[in-house]
Amino acid sequence: MIINEQALEKEPVSIADGIYWVGYSDDNRGLHCNPYLIIEGDEAVLIDGGNRDDFSTVMLKILRTGLEPSKITRLIYQHYDPDLCGSLPQLESIINTDSLRIISHTESNVFIHYYSAKTEKLDYRELDSHFDFATGRRLEFYATPYCHQPGSFVTYDTKTKSLFSSDLFGSFDTLWTLMLELDESCRECRSLKECRCKLTKCPVNGIVKFHQRIMTSNRALANTLSTIEKLDIERIAPQHGSVISTKEDVNAIIRHLRAIENVGIDCLLSGEYI
Repeated sequence: MIINEQALEKEPVSIADGIYWVGYSDDNRGLHCNPYLIIEGDEAVLIDGGNRDDFSTVMLKILRTGLEPSKITRLIYQHYDPDLCGSLPQLESIINTDSLRIISHTESNVFIHYYSAKTEKLDYRELDSHFDFATGRRLEFYATPYCHQPGSFVTYDTKTKSLFSSDLFGSFDTLWTLMLELDESCRECRSLKECRCKLTKCPVNGIVKFHQRIMTSNRALANTLSTIEKLDIERIAPQHGSVISTKEDVNAIIRHLRAIENVGIDCLLSGEYI
C-alpha cells in the first residue's frame, strides 16, 4: 500500500473494507496514536477514540470519510488510558444521539465513568463477547488481562480478519510509518541483537521494547499471545505504532514477542528497565 505520508495529518486512510485509520501524532509524548473507524451500512463504530487535545484532528478525518457523526452508535474502549478516552465528552457532544453506547469491560468502565457519566456503558461479556452491525458484520471481543490493565481486551473484525489490538503490538517509534511491512530477511530473523542486514534501525526492536515496558509480566503476555494465535488474522491495527499489514509479518512479530525474556516487573527486577 502506497501512502502519502504528508497527507496523513489531515486525511483518513482506508486500511481494509470499511475500516479507516483516523489517527494522529502526540508530539508531547513521542507517540503515534491510532483511533480506527469502522463504517458498515448505515452504522459506524469508533475504536479507542483518542485524547482531548487531538479531538479536532480525529473528527476532521472522520468527517472526511463522508460519515455523519450521528451514525456512530458504539464507542469501543479497550482500556481506560487518557490517550484513548480523553475525547469522550467531545465525541458525545458531536455524535449527539441517544442510541450511542460505550463498549468496554467492567474493570475499565469504573474509570471511563470519570471521563463522562452521560453515555450508558456496557461490558462486552454481557453482549456474549460480540457486537453485530445491522448487516450482520460481526466484531468479536477477546480478553487480554493485564496486557496491560485488568480489563484489557482486543477486537476482531470477522469480515476483514483485522485485529484491533489496543496497546498490544504497539511501539515507541521515532521513524514512524502507518503501514509496517517487513522484508523477507526481517521475517526470518531470529535475534534482534545484531542485524544481519545492517539496517540503521530495526523495524521490530521498538515493538519489543514497548512490550517490555508496558505489559505487566511474561505470564500475562504469553497468555494473551496464545489467545491471539487462535485467530485467523490478516492484519493487526494497534493503538500505537504501525499497522502490521500481512499474515507473515504478524507471525514474525508474535515469534519475537514470545522470545522476550523479561517483561514488565520481570524486566524491572532483572535490571533491564531504564
